[in-house]
Amino acid sequence: MNPTVDSVLVALLWAAGGALLAWVVTIPLHRRSLGWLLTSVVLTSTVASVSAVVGSVRGMFLSVNDLATVVSVAVVSGMVAAVAAGAASRRLTRDNQALRDAVAELDSGRVPRTDGRPLTTELEHVRRELADTAERLARSRHRERSLDASRRELVAWVSHDLRTPLAGLRAMSEALEDGVVEEPEIYIKQMRTEVDRLALMVDDLFELSRIQAGEITPITEQVSLDDLVSDCIASLAPLAAVHGVRLTGARHGSATVTGNGHELNRALTNLMANAIRHTRVDGVVKVSVRVGSGRVEVAVRDECGGIAPDTLDRLFDVGFRGEQARTPRPNDPAGAGLGLAIARGIVEAHSGTVDVANVPGGCNFTVRLPIAA
Repeated sequence: MNPTVDSVLVALLWAAGGALLAWVVTIPLHRRSLGWLLTSVVLTSTVASVSAVVGSVRGMFLSVNDLATVVSVAVVSGMVAAVAAGAASRRLTRDNQALRDAVAELDSGRVPRTDGRPLTTELEHVRRELADTAERLARSRHRERSLDASRRELVAWVSHDLRTPLAGLRAMSEALEDGVVEEPEIYIKQMRTEVDRLALMVDDLFELSRIQAGEITPITEQVSLDDLVSDCIASLAPLAAVHGVRLTGARHGSATVTGNGHELNRALTNLMANAIRHTRVDGVVKVSVRVGSGRVEVAVRDECGGIAPDTLDRLFDVGFRGEQARTPRPNDPAGAGLGLAIARGIVEAHSGTVDVANVPGGCNFTVRLPIAA
């Protein structure tokens, strides 16, 4: 007998009803595990097949004599599907355990391994994402520990540097108050020097806080780098003379950059002043400007004797001084170790870079900035 539309609709309704009933009955099993969920799916499909057969018999789609055969075939098919579902369930359980192990490693601070047993594509993607997340967290924790260590060192050094001039100011003020000073003007001049030193340190701390907070917004003005370097050299000539250092400048082409001229002046001044303070007496500090492809380089070369290799990478860290490699003169005590950190922050805010390398007899600081369009 050929199937009719009515018989097919009847079979469809019976199959849908049986599947719905089986699904609702097995709802409590859905959340127990993936294995039970797959068992529910197999049971639902088997019941739907048997219901469709029964509906077809009632709709005269099949004879009653064929009912037992078709039902047996459906049951056997369901059993085979159950075996396949069991195998898939075991595979999913192992994959799930692998992900749980990866999460446990991530929770303990370790990077999950990705070279274990192969997982399905979707779960393997999740495991690799967990590994990538763990690596990013590890890098972030390392940066946080480094920043915390730098902050602690900075607080310790700044506290020491503040205590020294404050103690001197207190001693001199007490001497003036007691009237035991024969030449008060000398004490007053020294007190002003110490106050200027404290003011400079406070200014550096304020500037550094602005840089770390991302509050430096370069002014979009055209700045002639040649004029800027010339101004820095002229302003630092007295400092170089006091230290017995010769400060020279040279340029190989002219360039204009876009940014904040005041901030760039401070960055270059910090680099040159740092070079002057650490260069030997009768030494030379050479400043050069060189124009390249789309970028301009400002090089500051000193004669400090070089920087210890194990401290070279830390030279721009906040609060780092590197006394072992670059010892300043007794009459020019070191600051709080903020000048180079401020210079790097300003240069990077202008989309530039600054680095340092040892050269024969000293070291070379190089600032690279993009040329204005």
